[in-house]
Amino acid sequence: MNLGLKDKVIVVSGGAKGIGEGIVKVLAAEGAIPFIIGRNEEDNLLAVAATGGKAMQVVAELTRPEECAAAIKTIMDRCGRIDGLVNNAGVNDGVGLENGSYEAFMASLHKSLVHYYLLAHHALPALKVSRGAIVNISSKTAETGQGGTSAYAAANGGRNALTREWAVELLKYGIRVNAIVVAECWTPLYEKWIKTLPDPGGKLKEIESKIPLGNRMTTSEEIANMTVFLLSEASSHTTGQLIHVDGGYVHLDRALANA
Repeated sequence: MNLGLKDKVIVVSGGAKGIGEGIVKVLAAEGAIPFIIGRNEEDNLLAVAATGGKAMQVVAELTRPEECAAAIKTIMDRCGRIDGLVNNAGVNDGVGLENGSYEAFMASLHKSLVHYYLLAHHALPALKVSRGAIVNISSKTAETGQGGTSAYAAANGGRNALTREWAVELLKYGIRVNAIVVAECWTPLYEKWIKTLPDPGGKLKEIESKIPLGNRMTTSEEIANMTVFLLSEASSHTTGQLIHVDGGYVHLDRALANA
């Protein structure tokens, strides 16, 4: 599919692994220049290599505000433009209400929410010039809850709210802002988590049985395909939307799982 993204510079936070890497691969296949921001240079370079060298990378610890600013500056120094931003980095770190703390809660927000704001803030001057687009990757936890993960749920509620807020604020610049809400998506991190359970195979089957469309996990590529569409002019009149790419997991009747 030609979505008109050839040579467009698209920043992808957390682009070295999981959903982020899937997005980077699809962007590269579309002829864009994905620019990975990630904390681990080795992981970043492996992701770059997986695109045949079509991607670029910069190392940054996104919980540090100064490194968010420096990463965007590096991208501008090297490319001179930014045509799109994908806020993706974050972690479901299990900071709950009963067993959490102020310190852990605030640290978790910096891992999963604050850098969404910072990267958008610092990239905005370039996005105004390019009339680019922003896509925020979010999670069902903001809508369904999960239990024992207050900070991550709050971060995703914030991601959803910022999506709508930015869509309004940036209308005058022609910058579109949308979010993709992820439910059960198979990534290396998900696989690592499920392997910690007493019966990983049984648990996976149980989860898949509750996903209405196909009784299977969403793939990173499926998230990536929607992300790249939203970054492109093919979605030129879509903004402020929270789009669920989840096989109907969040909204469809649970009775369908056993139909």
